[in-house]
Amino acid sequence: MRYKALYGTHDILPDDSFKWQYLEDQVRKVFAPYNYKEIRVPTFEETELFSRSIGQDTDIVQKEMYTFTDQGKRSITLRPEGTAGVVRAYLQHSLGERSPLVKLFYFGSMFRQERPQKGRMREFHQFGIEAIGSNDPSLDAEQIEMAVRICEQLKITDFKLHLNSIGCPVCRPVHRDKLLNFMKDKVGKLCDDCKTRYMRNPLRMFDCKNEKCIEQLKDAPVMVDYLCEDCQTHYNQVKRYLEKLKIDYFEDKRLVRGLDYYTRTAFEIKSPLLGSQDTLLGGGRYDLLVEELGGKSTPAIGFAAGMERFMLVLEMQKKFDFEEKKLNLFIASLGVEAKAFAVKLIRDLRKKNITCDTDYLQRSLKAQMKEADRQKAEKVLIIGEEEIKKGKAILRDMQTGEQKQIELDRIDNVL
Repeated sequence: MRYKALYGTHDILPDDSFKWQYLEDQVRKVFAPYNYKEIRVPTFEETELFSRSIGQDTDIVQKEMYTFTDQGKRSITLRPEGTAGVVRAYLQHSLGERSPLVKLFYFGSMFRQERPQKGRMREFHQFGIEAIGSNDPSLDAEQIEMAVRICEQLKITDFKLHLNSIGCPVCRPVHRDKLLNFMKDKVGKLCDDCKTRYMRNPLRMFDCKNEKCIEQLKDAPVMVDYLCEDCQTHYNQVKRYLEKLKIDYFEDKRLVRGLDYYTRTAFEIKSPLLGSQDTLLGGGRYDLLVEELGGKSTPAIGFAAGMERFMLVLEMQKKFDFEEKKLNLFIASLGVEAKAFAVKLIRDLRKKNITCDTDYLQRSLKAQMKEADRQKAEKVLIIGEEEIKKGKAILRDMQTGEQKQIELDRIDNVL
């Protein structure tokens, strides 16, 4: 029997893993100047953590979570998103008592049992940030600036920032009543999911990608037109800061987020290269979540990005601005004494951070040279029994084909 990766998962092979390392490195370079610190949380949590934070009526909780019962008869779920676990860790370890504002970032696998599609697998990878402890709109602007800067750092072009406010518990009921009244004669024309949303969380109808639902909602009242005074002031300040930072944005009045914990500022960065699933990065405020999970009332904001989608855009735009790390030296040895010499030499060179390798399959010189070429080695050092006696060896430049004899005790000087 030949085993294969499960449907909706994929292997990241050595030919591609260095690209992922590049993406992670560039993102870390953006996070560092803003004083965000890395947090690593478990891959699975108690199911209730996600059902309470994400929302019982969301597609994620209703249809997509990988949930199982462990040997202790507990309901466990593989994390479908990162924020809930970070907030749980924030509360469990009393991070708010150490600092009034906690700024964190993470990388990790997420899991959703949905139909695999371009840029989204059942196991997918995200990076994200969370800032817990402040309702200052300048913090919203800071995170949006970071999101834009990541795209710029990666030299991604033709992306657009979408911005909206989805209010708070004070102003949402007013909009909810207006939306329900507008849609009451149109409910029969909605998809089954939106019929459920109409009853339980009508704002999320705007998140539907079904063309018929989009058409029915075309002239529906939008949340931003019903903001309370506090939400409107906060939203105006966010936009003012973005203008000060010279960050262009599109005010998308129909933008909502797919998780119930969001309040006030909501934003996404979209790329037309991704087709209908065009969101590269999304986030916003979640000022009620910390209290919902058992803490005191604490404002917070964050965003998350799908790494697979970033990889797709980078591949399409050919924006991998680097070369794969090359093998500096391959040592080809012939004979027992030469191999013993090579073993020590390669150890010494690696201690000096010279990337090098040798043959471990007892192959002929011709086969070793082919292997050096396959590994794209810059140079090959050829050592035989006679070379050991003379204290010299042949160094071949694999790009030019030039060969020269060198002193073995001076090899550092020629690499």
